[in-house]
Amino acid sequence: MGSHPERLPNPTTPAGREGLDAVLARPDRAVVALDFDGTLADIVPDPEQARAHPGTVDALAALAPKVAAIAVITGRPAGVAVRYGGFAGVPGLEHLVVLGHYGAERWDAVTGTVRAPAPHPGVAAVRAELPGVLHDVGAWNGTWIEEKGQALAVHTRRAQDPQAAFESLRGPLGELAAQHGLIVEPGRLVLELRPPGMDKGVALTGFVAGLDAESVIYAGDDLGDLAAFAAVEKLRSEGPDGIPGLLVCSGSAEVPELAERADLSVPGPAAVVDFLAALADRL
Repeated sequence: MGSHPERLPNPTTPAGREGLDAVLARPDRAVVALDFDGTLADIVPDPEQARAHPGTVDALAALAPKVAAIAVITGRPAGVAVRYGGFAGVPGLEHLVVLGHYGAERWDAVTGTVRAPAPHPGVAAVRAELPGVLHDVGAWNGTWIEEKGQALAVHTRRAQDPQAAFESLRGPLGELAAQHGLIVEPGRLVLELRPPGMDKGVALTGFVAGLDAESVIYAGDDLGDLAAFAAVEKLRSEGPDGIPGLLVCSGSAEVPELAERADLSVPGPAAVVDFLAALADRL
């Protein structure tokens, strides 16, 4: 954490300032929702080595009792995010919720259990065919398949030319996904093949509605977070009964589309942790 966690940054947009003011005025009616990779955890070459940034759990535990709820919304399986985040069994985080697989899975700290749907049959078919597709495209060297249970992700960060490998795979993986009733979710040098019907926007909207929240903060870093940004923008625009919200972008170099729509940009997970700690201190 930084040297001045008590300094709460000021949003650069009127909508963002209104959102933060609403959270400060009625924190017991506020939802704080956060992506995991790139937001609470630094991006690393091997996704299995990702861990929550130092200070994350302490900041969340300080903030959680002061707001209506905290949710981590991630493309990872919920149980994996819980392990990598170190979220289980932490005093103060008894009511933390992790929405995994873009909201298809839900882990509740109060029970310590995960609720998940049956696997989509297309995932098994893609799992069998994916190695051959990578070989045929000539993108096998340096790419890596991440097994996510209800989805599969192809990472190109280790390739000799990561961006070129990423672009070369978008078409073939899109075709493969469509053949088996899946969609492709692009991210930061990763393409995820997953079932349709859920995204972070749907997950966030449902979570906020379920708590009858009066304000919301969402922080993310990647293309998959655009749906959550759009959900907050929609909530804010719904007339006099709209829900004020603050959009936070964690880093901006790789995903300018997110930074352009954010009310507040911070330079990465360390700064997100500082923001959460500063918010807890203010409250």
